[in-house]
Amino acid sequence: MLDTNTHGVDQRVSTGDLPSWERIDERVLEAYERNVTDEQGLVADYIPELAAADPSQFGVCIADVEGSTHVAGDAEVEFTIQSISKAFVYALVCQEFGHTEVGRLVGVNNTGLAFNSVIAVELNDGHPMNPMVNAGAIATTALMPGATLAEKWENIRTGLSAFAGRQLSMDGEVYRSEAETNTRNEAIAKLLKSYGRIAGDSSGIVDIYTRQCSLRVSARDLAIMGATLADGGVNPVTKQRVISPIVCRDTLAVLATSGLYERSGEWMFEIGLPGKSGVSGGIVTVAPGKGALGTFSPRLDSAGNSVRGQKATAFLSRSLGLNIFASDSEGDRHDV
Repeated sequence: MLDTNTHGVDQRVSTGDLPSWERIDERVLEAYERNVTDEQGLVADYIPELAAADPSQFGVCIADVEGSTHVAGDAEVEFTIQSISKAFVYALVCQEFGHTEVGRLVGVNNTGLAFNSVIAVELNDGHPMNPMVNAGAIATTALMPGATLAEKWENIRTGLSAFAGRQLSMDGEVYRSEAETNTRNEAIAKLLKSYGRIAGDSSGIVDIYTRQCSLRVSARDLAIMGATLADGGVNPVTKQRVISPIVCRDTLAVLATSGLYERSGEWMFEIGLPGKSGVSGGIVTVAPGKGALGTFSPRLDSAGNSVRGQKATAFLSRSLGLNIFASDSEGDRHDV
């Protein structure tokens, strides 16, 4: 990890505000209408149950840090969270073990390779590199507190439920479908174990990881989960503190570098916000201090990211002034 010599220096926070309620509603509806007829991309088919998804479904939601939500389309339709779970399990593990230890064990650097790459592990002497690729996520899941595999799983389920503000349940059919095609993740887990990166039953850890990916959420859930990260770890709906502000910062930093896999650089260049995608078609995007976007549409690009979701998020980032890199001169500012 980089030695920044900032011990004892308080983290100051500087964020802005979202536009008016009416403006957000208008922009969310416009983001939906601009992209609902876009038929680019393909539904994921390497997991048989995901191949049955309705490609026409499309939902958009923004949740602000006050707990308000703005929705359009299929924002209440449930789908499996898939890789988006990686971000929130990582946050829970960071809450337990802290910034330095988790950074040492899992890493925070982008591999530049596919999310399920085995080569990335070998090239880095068994180090997972970051928690948003499968190797890092499996290592992170292995770190989850719990004396037994059952306890680890329940701590993950209840932890992600706290982020969502409601009890999440597992989709049994998707879980079984993924479990039957889990050979690559099993191999990654065994490789990590051979390097001493995970302890115990590697197959059991992969099973938990598969379960966490099979939790059912909606675009609205994703927006609330993201808004919890945006609001320093307090769920804006339940007002429950889930994690600390420091853990939120660490989680968002990792999402900024690795949340969209090998397309993360392009994502930050075009959209300018930390985000995380999943192969069922969900994307969560966080505007620190303001709120979060949740989108759902099953048609994916070649990197496994929702096509409509990316376009809707790009529109909202620009039209609502969310891009964290955007600035203008005092004289040029105008209301968004």
